[in-house]
Amino acid sequence: MSVRSTLLTNARLCDPATGREGPGHILIRDGGIADIAWGAAPGAPAGCEAIDCAGHVLAPGLIDLRAFVGEPGAEHRETLASASAAAAAGGVTTLVCMPDTNPVIDGPAIVDFVLRRARDTACVNVLPAAAITKGLAGREMTEFGLLQEAGAVAFTDGLKAVTNAQVMRRALTYARDFGVLLMQHVEEPDLVGDGVMNEGEMASRLGLLGIPREAETVMLERDIRLVRLTGARYHAAMISTADSVEIVRRAKHDGLPVTCGASVNNLVLNEGDIGHYRTFCRLSPPLRHEHDRLALVAALDEGVVDVVVSDHNPQDVETKRLPFAEAANGALGIETLLGASLRLVHTSDIALPRLLAALSARPADILGRPAGRLAVGAPADLVLIDPDLPYVLDKRQLKSRSKNSPFDEARLQGGALMTVVGGRVVFRAPGAAEEAA
Repeated sequence: MSVRSTLLTNARLCDPATGREGPGHILIRDGGIADIAWGAAPGAPAGCEAIDCAGHVLAPGLIDLRAFVGEPGAEHRETLASASAAAAAGGVTTLVCMPDTNPVIDGPAIVDFVLRRARDTACVNVLPAAAITKGLAGREMTEFGLLQEAGAVAFTDGLKAVTNAQVMRRALTYARDFGVLLMQHVEEPDLVGDGVMNEGEMASRLGLLGIPREAETVMLERDIRLVRLTGARYHAAMISTADSVEIVRRAKHDGLPVTCGASVNNLVLNEGDIGHYRTFCRLSPPLRHEHDRLALVAALDEGVVDVVVSDHNPQDVETKRLPFAEAANGALGIETLLGASLRLVHTSDIALPRLLAALSARPADILGRPAGRLAVGAPADLVLIDPDLPYVLDKRQLKSRSKNSPFDEARLQGGALMTVVGGRVVFRAPGAAEEAA
């Protein structure tokens, strides 16, 4: 049971919204941040629980804008309970679940079901994204107004792109009028065809059909032009190529309301990690050439890439233990999001505050939520991080129901020691953040 007040002492505070870092202490009361002391510790109120953070990094909890959860309809792959447990273990305090369920999240009743089910079984904040088109079929728009009232925080067709330009134009127009966010999966399916990995020399060597970069850039260019026409807010869910970075950079330079994300997989892995047909690395978008990966990392540091997402997409054994060309796209990611992302800090490609901004402050801004910052009055959704914690990932210890992680047996450095949601500790690593009083 949570107590009314908690004092997190002896922490290295990192506020990604301002970039400020330094020793400090945070007082939590009634689920929110009641006080922040940079430097000397304040006196603990009577009856207050004090937790010694042992000098580790205390930051806003991570916000994952793209997680596929099997409930309802595919509970054998993942449930809201298992996904939230994995999120808490990875320092994620808020996740946006995609509408690719059965039934599809395309009506107010399904949005209400997800919210109620999450309230009853999840230990982190779960925010449903609703479908742009009914049944994800790409033809008939959903009722944006009713879905927004029911609690949908964004609109997307998940793993499918809206390919019909007229439907997309109407969707953007309605999104503008209702003030909602559209998140598009930028892959042109006809150009993807039967491709299973990045088109290039590596695909030829492996004897696999490739997916050209143009499958992404053609869709992205079209959408940017429709944004220019309608003025709607638009978020490219994941970009993966250097050419896409340039397209988004130009759109932002022109003042268009465009943001974009990148999967942690595309930021720290490349097509070479497929190795000898590792199906856990069959993803959408595919792992690209190292040149593209480096361009994404530079764009993240520059701010062209706004957010980093896990692209959590659990698959079971029957869909992954197959020849590479027959395996399903998707990988686990929500529990390894933090540890994998910290590779960019340890290689000095990006500073810790900038990375945490892409994992918390910017997603909160895009969703219009008060989280993602260390400020009095903000929700007490926090993560305590040891950036130097070394470990070898064992997929058998992951909390997700499925085990298809591309980082299986990888050496990672850094992870969550404690996760707090609404002032309540929902995850604590063994021996971490013990009570001081």
